[in-house]
Amino acid sequence: MQARFNPYFDPAATFPKPDPAVLRFHQSLAGYDPTPLHSLGGLARELGVAHIFLKDESQRFGLKAFKAMGAAWVVHRFLERTNSQPVTFASATDGNHGRALAWAARRSGQRAVIYIPHHAVPARVQAIHGEGAEVRVVSGSYDDAVRQCAEDSRREGFQVISDTAYPGYMEIPAWVIEGYSTIFIEIENQIGRAPDIVIIQAGVGGLAAAVARHYRQERRPDRPAIVCVQPVVADGLIESVTSVGGEARPAKGNLDTIMSGLSCAMPSLVAWPILRRAATMFMSIEDRFAVEAVQRLYDPTGGDPRVVAGEAGAAGLAGLLALMGEPAFGEAKEKLGLAENACVLLINSEGDTDPVNFRKIIDGQSGL
Repeated sequence: MQARFNPYFDPAATFPKPDPAVLRFHQSLAGYDPTPLHSLGGLARELGVAHIFLKDESQRFGLKAFKAMGAAWVVHRFLERTNSQPVTFASATDGNHGRALAWAARRSGQRAVIYIPHHAVPARVQAIHGEGAEVRVVSGSYDDAVRQCAEDSRREGFQVISDTAYPGYMEIPAWVIEGYSTIFIEIENQIGRAPDIVIIQAGVGGLAAAVARHYRQERRPDRPAIVCVQPVVADGLIESVTSVGGEARPAKGNLDTIMSGLSCAMPSLVAWPILRRAATMFMSIEDRFAVEAVQRLYDPTGGDPRVVAGEAGAAGLAGLLALMGEPAFGEAKEKLGLAENACVLLINSEGDTDPVNFRKIIDGQSGL
């Protein structure tokens, strides 16, 4: 495990305000409702900070994850711009983005083909099938699925809707990040104050980049520290920030993590330049902290509400637990100002999208 403060951080970095059309579009969708923002006062007292706020995306559109905000916006924007129908949309996924794209395609009357690594759990595959999509299982990792999706889409005429950017494919992943902006507008309306620190999980980095774009908006007076959390075996952001010149680099680990939604080697080439300028710190954690975070949210303390979180969904809290309790992170904790007056914002990015493993964690049978 390690913590790396960002040597490329630019305190003057700013980003444009989101297009108001994004929020209007989401509000127009059937079933739209702002997801809850929980105040975890009991946990805050236990850990020794002033406030912990948790945005609970497990309840978004009944899909158990935040990904619909990006996928729906991109499908809408693509169809509006091209007016080309019918279209077959395609993407690689570890589970949540694929289900969200399948859902967005179905509600728009389009076909979806989703590529998923062979190690994906049956519940996630079934959830994608349940949205009417074709699922193609790829032998290899998420990054292998990204490559296979790109190759097949060129040959078969699919339109890739990916949340990660790679050479030759940069525009649409930026739209995905744009789609996440509604989440943070909702938080502004719910929280009543600006957080001091945002601790955010990162796979390819899209959600983390959305955090950075929101809290580094031009003319914004309050700018919290932004901490990105990844598994030790899938720490592409740390590899990138420690590379020569801060160039995007893949993780060197085997990607075998309980936080399967974060099991990605290569950062998004759209997200990384944003994080390189705007993230305060990058950290990698062991799976045991994710297990503890899932358990703490499900079995809360001090009158806090029960929250159902998947392993990747709880990774922001896992990072906070590591920062507050692991001696190796003591210096990072101090530099970040994680003390009795700190207000921390976390996001539960997914619910129990793997019900079998979730139950093992809750029953103390995860093996970690």
